[in-house]
Amino acid sequence: MSTNLDEKTSKCIRCGFCLDACPTFRLTGQETMGPRGRIYLVKSWRQGVIPLADDVVRSLDTCLGCRACETACPSGVEYGMILEMARSEIEKQGKRPKSQSFARLQLLETLTNPGRMAASLKAAGLVSGLTKGKMPGFVAKLLSGSDDASISLPVAQGQVKVHTIAERSPAKGVKRHTVGILAGCVMRVLFGETNAATVRVLQENGCEVVAPKAAGCCGAFHLHSGFEAESVSRIKALIDAFEPHLSGMDAIVVNSAGCGSTMKEYGAILSDDPTYRDKAKAFSAKVRDVSEWLGEIGITPPKGRIDATISYHDACHLAHGQKVRLQPRQLLEQIPGVKLVEMEESDTCCGSAGTYNITEPEMAKRLLDRKIGNLRATGASIIATGNPGCLAWIQQGAKEAGLSVRICHPIELLDEAYRKG
Repeated sequence: MSTNLDEKTSKCIRCGFCLDACPTFRLTGQETMGPRGRIYLVKSWRQGVIPLADDVVRSLDTCLGCRACETACPSGVEYGMILEMARSEIEKQGKRPKSQSFARLQLLETLTNPGRMAASLKAAGLVSGLTKGKMPGFVAKLLSGSDDASISLPVAQGQVKVHTIAERSPAKGVKRHTVGILAGCVMRVLFGETNAATVRVLQENGCEVVAPKAAGCCGAFHLHSGFEAESVSRIKALIDAFEPHLSGMDAIVVNSAGCGSTMKEYGAILSDDPTYRDKAKAFSAKVRDVSEWLGEIGITPPKGRIDATISYHDACHLAHGQKVRLQPRQLLEQIPGVKLVEMEESDTCCGSAGTYNITEPEMAKRLLDRKIGNLRATGASIIATGNPGCLAWIQQGAKEAGLSVRICHPIELLDEAYRKG
């Protein structure tokens, strides 16, 4: 492991500003459940004061990786990278049961392979009646390590299939820009209509949209979970897929917060790779969240009305990872008829956090209940958010709470307003 980890932990001055921003610290009040405590454990282990023991692994496992601490930190501590490096070392040193590491890796392999994911969801639909919508107990225990894990099976929105995007979609009217788009993994299966809406909105605003056929997974899931080698191979493959088109692209547009955040960091991730260093840096420089890009180029105001009260949940890797907060709200406010109301703790994690709601179901459920309570208090009939994990998890929470509320990506609402107009 690079000494880069030691350099990054040394930036922490233990001021504690991060603690109130941390969702797990708020819920538990435990130092080891907050960023400051976790950094101290990693630093102590690296200095040989303590071993990389089960309690250290447990502390890092319970971290959401939401990076709210980075927003609060006055010292510029790159906590997300510290967490990823430490988790990578946990896997390299075999510090968790082999069966659990294998199960988690297989989960990631399923989530990042759209065909395999679609098949798994179909199988899950067949067994959900027998298990009352829960993952079989032995599988849940293997993934989470908890004896009483009760993990809900994922529910697909609409038809379960791999949705595709045309390799090239022409701009509507005068072409202003050429952009690439990441179709994604989970997005292609669970939220195909969000991808279609993204393409249509980009076309409406003068963008020719290119979706390289070879483009696959961005590597975010594996990177956040500690499987560094698997992540790097996916990152390089995605860079290679876009490289023939990159010089002609004004931006690479992403509608998934977790993917976009990682893609913007490719230059840092591959900084020690002489073959990919420059290519990764050039790639990252063009990555934009879809709301960020539309804010940059300015949109044609939609004419169709959506008469609704809407609230916005900040996806962690958009608000904290990419510092994109205003742009999604500004897009929503341009839709005629929309009344935008703020949600309490809008930038606090909902508990999805990649695979966290599967590997840490108890803590994830506590955070979801808190989010649903804040959602209910807004009185909004529509909740918009920019990440597939948040969309699916909050949808599940709203359904279980008996709330009649629509959960969707902001781009879907903008697309709807254009089509109505």
